Amino acid sequence: MESLTKPNHPETSVIMTTFRSPKYLFQVLWGFANQTYRDFEIVVGEDGQTDETREVIDVFRNKSNLPIQYVTQEHEGFGKTRILNRAIDSAHGDYLIFTDGDCVPHATFVETHLQSATHGRFLSGGCFRLDRDVTDQILDQKLELDQFTNMRWLKNHGHRVSSKWLWVVRHPAIARFLDVATTTRPTFNGHNSSAWKDDIVYANGFNLEMRYGGLDRELGERLENAGVLGMQIRHRAICYHLEHERGYVTKEDWQRNHNIRKLVRRRGLTRAEQGLEQIRTSAA
Repeated sequence: MESLTKPNHPETSVIMTTFRSPKYLFQVLWGFANQTYRDFEIVVGEDGQTDETREVIDVFRNKSNLPIQYVTQEHEGFGKTRILNRAIDSAHGDYLIFTDGDCVPHATFVETHLQSATHGRFLSGGCFRLDRDVTDQILDQKLELDQFTNMRWLKNHGHRVSSKWLWVVRHPAIARFLDVATTTRPTFNGHNSSAWKDDIVYANGFNLEMRYGGLDRELGERLENAGVLGMQIRHRAICYHLEHERGYVTKEDWQRNHNIRKLVRRRGLTRAEQGLEQIRTSAA
């Protein structure tokens, strides 16, 4: 992979959200503190400010020289789309990489996104889901970052890893071929995607009418309607998803989101009626 130098890369912001999960956030931030490329800022958005989260961010600031913003709002029910838009508005970068506060990045995560950044495209990265047992060991700090973000180490220690991922580890050059050859459609995934900020602003950010379940993909569908097409990097840009409960998932929210996405596709909508602009207006 070519090295990135200041003149030929965009100013970059990594955006993530968290909700009362400081142990998860600590592992994610530690992953970003150990990136091969380090010229970026981090924006952490929390729906409802907690002392525990602030303490984790303060520890991170002391251990890393990466700039970090902490953006909060009052917790008033499901607030992920609101806090995401606040984080986008606060971001200084003209290129935005999106992830979650429970997804630990591989060491080359940021570098890979920036190497593949292309105008007129958004990038769709990959996710390797860790099981509950491994997650608990990570949260208890019994496993090192370079252990649980290594497919071969996971396999050698009895964890399920598909032969595809082991093949990519042994032959890194094949990852690009797999990204081109895969029949899986590139989608905008909140745990691992990136786009130019101008494109996100044009789409009016995340749709405030969406609840949990596809809120990120809906943004990607509006981007595609505007001519910003997805590009697959799922075998090159990898994050490791820590397991957690999902008690907030409801059938009603899934159906609501399904109907909104169906309307976006049918009408070719490019902007959310309620989104980033409305967040800015309410804050004025």
